[in-house]
Amino acid sequence: MPKTTAAKLEQALAKHTISPVYLLTGEDVFRKQELIKKIIHAVQPDDFNIYSSAADKADLGEALALANTAPVFSERRLIILTGIDKLRKDPKEALIQYLENPLDTTVLVLTHDDNKKLKTEKALAAAAAEHGQSANFDELKHDELSLWVTNRLKEQGLNGTFEAIETLCEAVGGDLNALSQEIEKLALYTADREDKTISKEDILAGIGFSKEENPFALSNAVQYLNKNKALILTDKLLDSGEDPVGVLGKISYPILKMARIKRMVNAGMAPAEITRAAGLMFWESNLVNNARNFPSEETFLKTLDRIIETDKAFKTSSSSDPKTAIKGILLTLFAGKN
Repeated sequence: MPKTTAAKLEQALAKHTISPVYLLTGEDVFRKQELIKKIIHAVQPDDFNIYSSAADKADLGEALALANTAPVFSERRLIILTGIDKLRKDPKEALIQYLENPLDTTVLVLTHDDNKKLKTEKALAAAAAEHGQSANFDELKHDELSLWVTNRLKEQGLNGTFEAIETLCEAVGGDLNALSQEIEKLALYTADREDKTISKEDILAGIGFSKEENPFALSNAVQYLNKNKALILTDKLLDSGEDPVGVLGKISYPILKMARIKRMVNAGMAPAEITRAAGLMFWESNLVNNARNFPSEETFLKTLDRIIETDKAFKTSSSSDPKTAIKGILLTLFAGKN
């Protein structure tokens, strides 16, 4: 069978249409684990008819022997092997042999977390697709991530404003496990509230910031080239007792992002291609248009060298003045700019 989608797999499972093989590829481990839970719910194996292990830690001979054995007093046996990309050559070939003729009463679930490696493992992918279902789970970005958050909020009986969803995605990033935990916290936070619409202020309160604070202010000042504001905010954060390593992180992330964008612009890549390749959220696409105003690649390299040196100094306690060190990085980045 050709590759399908996670949504179609879920629809089939809801109708109790179960395949003998599932190959779940891609780097988004969270969504793969969510689907595996739904497969377990659909198969409903008892303790005698389920085997689950990381592939490289499993006795693969035992696992495949079980896969080739009829279930005990049950309709199906469930075998789950995660991370098959880590298998050595011989075990992987044994797995392919099973996939070429799987047992109908066994449900074999495989996860593969390395898309680049999968491109060289055509026999494995073909064998899994021939007798089962194969779906790819790339990490969600841009609109897909916002839609995932929106749907997750709805599952908790919540609605999110555009600003709230934007803020949550920016604060947490694409880590779906962390996003799921934050959404659960929001459900508890609003449990006694009639209005279940989540605002930006709710998000900031939930992740530990007051309404007056903006946790992204320093990062935004850096990536939008506001030198004076970045220096003032650095002073403010360090004077308020924030960990210097944390402040360094707030400036390092946007600088790395800007450096990647600058390199791709200089290579002649199209804006839409850069937005995808740099992993930008939909509200960050204007950074690509502003890249012509970014520092030169040489300046970025000097700045990144200083970041590495400063990080090492902080971690070895050899930096006597964190404020001077961090502001020195900013002055290197903004050299020649007002």
